[in-house]
Amino acid sequence: MRFFRRQKPLHERLANAGGMTLGATGTPTGGSAEPPGWEGEPRGEPGIHGVPRPRRWDTVVQVDAPGLRGDVVHFVALEDGTLVVEEDEPGAALTPLANAVEQALRAPYRAEAVRHDTASWAVAASRIAIATVADVIGDEAELTSTREGKVLRVDGITRLGSVRALEKVGEAEGTEYVVRATRLDGDLWEVDASPL
Repeated sequence: MRFFRRQKPLHERLANAGGMTLGATGTPTGGSAEPPGWEGEPRGEPGIHGVPRPRRWDTVVQVDAPGLRGDVVHFVALEDGTLVVEEDEPGAALTPLANAVEQALRAPYRAEAVRHDTASWAVAASRIAIATVADVIGDEAELTSTREGKVLRVDGITRLGSVRALEKVGEAEGTEYVVRATRLDGDLWEVDASPL
């Protein structure tokens, strides 16, 4: 007479090898069987992993703008209604793009528009901060303030001194900060400050 020992099914052997236990129904128990709850309370292993990316755009809209010549347009809208455009486009042709964005977002903002077909455009925009910065020769500036002191870089070159207008923007973030600024037009700069 021959005797055969019944082997456990493959899924049970794999679960045992992986340190998991299976319930009576053959489904996992423990942390992997408990996804996070609706209110975000942790109940086991997370279902989403990785580092979340910050949102790039505050609004995205679709609009018809038949007067534009290119396929991509970048512009900044100032609070007084002025549009600072990077490409060579007729100013009046940008009005439909700005009007569509301003249904959801007040100026100042930075926008990028991409042509879909002959007249249809997708426009994405994000709010920005603007400061008046005088007496800086260059187009990009970065001011870093730490306990050791302040470091000013203009167009990638370290400069002596500081810029009071950029200091004011940074001090709103605390005593240690970094302020990055990009010239828009004349003494108007787009600024972004972060605490360190």
